[in-house]
Amino acid sequence: MAKQRISQIFQTRLLICAVLAFIATAAMLWLLQTNMSKENAISMLRLNIEDIKQDIREASDHNMLEITHKASYRLTLADKITDKFLRQLCKEYEIAEINVINSKGIISHSTNPKFLSYDMANGKQSAEFLALLDGKTKEVVQQYQPISYDNAMSMKYAGVAFYDGGFVQVGYDAENFQRDLLSRIELSVRNRHIGNRGSLIIADKNWTIVSELNDISRESLLGKNLAASGLWLDTSKIAQNQVFETKAYGEQCYALFQAAEGYHIIALMPKEEVERQRNISVLMISSMVFIIFCALFTLIWLLVKQVVVDNIHKLNNALVKITGGNLNEEVNVRDNLEFDELSTDINSTVNTLKKYISDAETRIDAELAFAKTIQHSALPSVLSPYLDKKEFELWANMVTAKEVGGDFYDFYLLSEDRLAFLIADVSGKGIPAAMFMMTAKTLLKSYAESGMEISEVFTQANRKLCESNEAGMFVTAWMGVINFKNGKLSYVNAGHNPPFIKRKDGTFRLMKSRPGLVLAGMKQIKYSHREEQLQPGDEIFLYTDGVTEAANTEGKMYGKDLLAETLNGMGEVSVEKRCEEVLKNVEKFAGGAAQSDDITMLSFRYCGPGGEAKFAGAGSQGKHIPGIKEPASSGLNENEEA
Repeated sequence: MAKQRISQIFQTRLLICAVLAFIATAAMLWLLQTNMSKENAISMLRLNIEDIKQDIREASDHNMLEITHKASYRLTLADKITDKFLRQLCKEYEIAEINVINSKGIISHSTNPKFLSYDMANGKQSAEFLALLDGKTKEVVQQYQPISYDNAMSMKYAGVAFYDGGFVQVGYDAENFQRDLLSRIELSVRNRHIGNRGSLIIADKNWTIVSELNDISRESLLGKNLAASGLWLDTSKIAQNQVFETKAYGEQCYALFQAAEGYHIIALMPKEEVERQRNISVLMISSMVFIIFCALFTLIWLLVKQVVVDNIHKLNNALVKITGGNLNEEVNVRDNLEFDELSTDINSTVNTLKKYISDAETRIDAELAFAKTIQHSALPSVLSPYLDKKEFELWANMVTAKEVGGDFYDFYLLSEDRLAFLIADVSGKGIPAAMFMMTAKTLLKSYAESGMEISEVFTQANRKLCESNEAGMFVTAWMGVINFKNGKLSYVNAGHNPPFIKRKDGTFRLMKSRPGLVLAGMKQIKYSHREEQLQPGDEIFLYTDGVTEAANTEGKMYGKDLLAETLNGMGEVSVEKRCEEVLKNVEKFAGGAAQSDDITMLSFRYCGPGGEAKFAGAGSQGKHIPGIKEPASSGLNENEEA
């Protein structure tokens, strides 16, 4: 099937997508804003009703309790409680009823003779006041409701504890109650505002409007029946707090109603106002979306003209990456026939090239792995020949920057009471450095075991390494020979980093001495040795510049000062632990920066004649000596070149 031109594909499909997306967005906005506007209106209605109910109840309860406390105080001062005195208090405080209840919950005095000797426990409504007999509750107030003695009568009662263990109860009838609340209701409604044109109506139990906030119609309906507003509430079908639609003041509205303290509270919101808010929101958002869609369509349409040019750029960019060495880059410009064929041809050529390179890399990797195995096997890993030696502890580890490296360490017995240990660093990295390292290691060990003085060992090894050194490589090395019967240490430094030594005071310090020239530098150089007297517990820490020159992501080097701080911060630990902690600290400092050089460390502790290793893993116990640490576990980016 013939493929279409890019301009045709973009023009048709982009227009269809833009139109469909705009229609879908507008429809979703319409539905969402409709629901949101309605929910906002309902929330506003509920909030206003609840606020008014709360205002009414709080005002009623507060006023009722205040009168009850006054009446109780007057009764406390009276010499004798008589019916006449109770009626006088009712008239004075404009209340309907006063009852005095004894400590057994029986009405002993009342302005209503029918209530005398009535047991308050006989009804659910009256029994609520028995809490005043427990000695803890001081006052109780009820909402306006039918009373237990006669369900046909509704009252609002408040009670306070009396001095004789009983309590005084004061009651409002409907007339008292409504007169008390009316001013509060009017004030509460007057301070309300529901949206722009919402209304509030409060009607008594006979549905006569006693207060209103009318923003829908200017005509006031105070004193008239609720039906005059056009609103009809069938409480048998419409539950309290249930949203319903009705017509009020000649306009369709959302409405809610609740009953409180004998009053009906109705909140109204014109439906037209809710819909207007929705329409404004939808119009604003749709306009913004339309502008965005038009801008996107115009921009993309202008870019369509350059699609062919862009594809050519994609092709060129991919080819640049491929010629730059990224053979995993794939050319995938297949929107039309011409670029599809071209992409296939380029990818096919690159895949063939990758196969040839992969085969070559496989051979090189196998050779490097073999070289790494040979190099690591050449370094000592256990102290099995020294199982009976308890005069020293020794540990070393190495992390190469490449598969194979130029650092090495070594240790071996020269006699029953003399141990040689050394650390060295060959210039360069990789296979050339590893080969030169093997030569240097073999020469040093061979000359040392022949019985030569340590200075002569370095002199002869240097002369031999200078021969046929066309590559111009060199070795820095530090070698020590310890007589562990008397602690005498002889050492030679051929251009290597000065080691740290820890004496009695427990502090690591640099063994400062003038180093000789590097090995393989000049053929005629003669080396001299120096001596140190070690005491039991003294420790020597050897390292290569891969430790001190390890750099972090900001290019700052680890350095000797930080190394000294790390060594001194450990305290008394095993030689194995010391090497491990230094390596961890270097890795932490590097923070993910590429490892630029091999990292090698050797820690030696002199325990003295007949000494005993203090820590697990010491050389005298015949444990694994180290360890050559594999690059994969070092935490540094070990397989990258400097």
